[in-house]
Amino acid sequence: MTDHEPLQQKKPPTKHCAILWDESFLWGLMAWQGCIDAGLPFDLIRCEDISRGALHGYQMLFVPGGWASNKLSALGEKGANEIRRFVAAGGSYLGICGGAGLATEDGLGLLPIQRMSPAERVPSFSGPICLACLEHPIWKNVKKSVFYAWWPSQFCIQDPSVNVIATYGEAGADAFSSDIQVADGMSIGWPELERRYGIFLDPSRLRGEPAVMEGRFGRGKVILSLIHFDTPGETDSARVLQNIWRYLSSEACLDQWAKASRKMRPLVPALTPNSIEGIKEVEKALAELIAVGTRNFLWSWRNPLLLQWRRGIRGLEYSTLAAMIDHILRHLDLPHEPSSNCQLPHTGPLNTEDIERLVTNLRAEFTPFVQKAITLLIRERFYLMQSPLSPLVCSDESISRLRNELFGPAMSHGGHFKRIIDLLDQILFPFTKGILSAANRSGRFCSK
Repeated sequence: MTDHEPLQQKKPPTKHCAILWDESFLWGLMAWQGCIDAGLPFDLIRCEDISRGALHGYQMLFVPGGWASNKLSALGEKGANEIRRFVAAGGSYLGICGGAGLATEDGLGLLPIQRMSPAERVPSFSGPICLACLEHPIWKNVKKSVFYAWWPSQFCIQDPSVNVIATYGEAGADAFSSDIQVADGMSIGWPELERRYGIFLDPSRLRGEPAVMEGRFGRGKVILSLIHFDTPGETDSARVLQNIWRYLSSEACLDQWAKASRKMRPLVPALTPNSIEGIKEVEKALAELIAVGTRNFLWSWRNPLLLQWRRGIRGLEYSTLAAMIDHILRHLDLPHEPSSNCQLPHTGPLNTEDIERLVTNLRAEFTPFVQKAITLLIRERFYLMQSPLSPLVCSDESISRLRNELFGPAMSHGGHFKRIIDLLDQILFPFTKGILSAANRSGRFCSK
């Protein structure tokens, strides 16, 4: 058997969907909340679960947003081959944004799709945008074709085996291109703004470009979307997700799932007073950092998950920290496992003492990060008074040095920031997984 040859299933899979948690961070939380809002059955799994063959019990894999290159690295060759085998054998794959990028020829190679180069695309669009939808089951009962894109890539599709099932239409007036609201850009004129920024900004350049596409890999279905149908609080997005679940798995059992979910009793790990104090201390430090950016006119809150930041500022990273910390805090008072050595069903035991150790490490990393990040923000604010600021290149040596130390040399997560979100992720996962584990025990998940 070759690495990519599909495994023969001894019996049909009995679970619906596995969501790949690793290297998603804020986007993983978005997918988690969006699927819960839509009343959908799913489990959370990690790359090491996939490497050990965990996908063979599922009908579909959902890979949320996040840097595709980081996901591919976390999977390793063994995990990547397991996904290829899973889909080739008849499993389904749903990729949204970064998860869609992971499936292209530069990643898993599930579909013959290439990414458009950064110089050719509109790199910084975010917000509501209309779709031109071709007839397909995933659009059933969808009333409005306005959905959300959050800084999507763009794809080049030349192979006729890939079916484009939606293209971009007109952007919403309240969407943004970089830090310019679309309504304002139309008023000023996009050509002038593009000359100033040195990048493509006009969202009309997106019209007619592929937004949602479908293809086959072996016996499996693959749906890739540059649109975030997992954006929480969006009714039509939730309907699309429900339709995707029905289309990619044999039976969704959505009515039974919704009925059982009302009786769900979440179970999360117990935390020591030191751990609770540490997490609240981290929250307080982050609140101070966010306040510095707000009073220096560098950002404002756009929705509960995302800041809207000025061009050149690392707003997504600070949004990610806020979302992850808030998620932990919101679940501190939930019922917890009575044993301090509770073992949640993931890749290994994580008990109360483990979490306390992680929180201790987080506190030690977070304080110097916030101090340096505040210094960076203030320096960036005053630099912006004199000259435009690029997110990667700056003539000010002190700004460049701090950026490299805090975030690494590329836009993908790195530096001190990556150490912090990896620690937060280890703390966050058992909380998020514990809620879903309780759903499993209460019958919230529906098997085939």
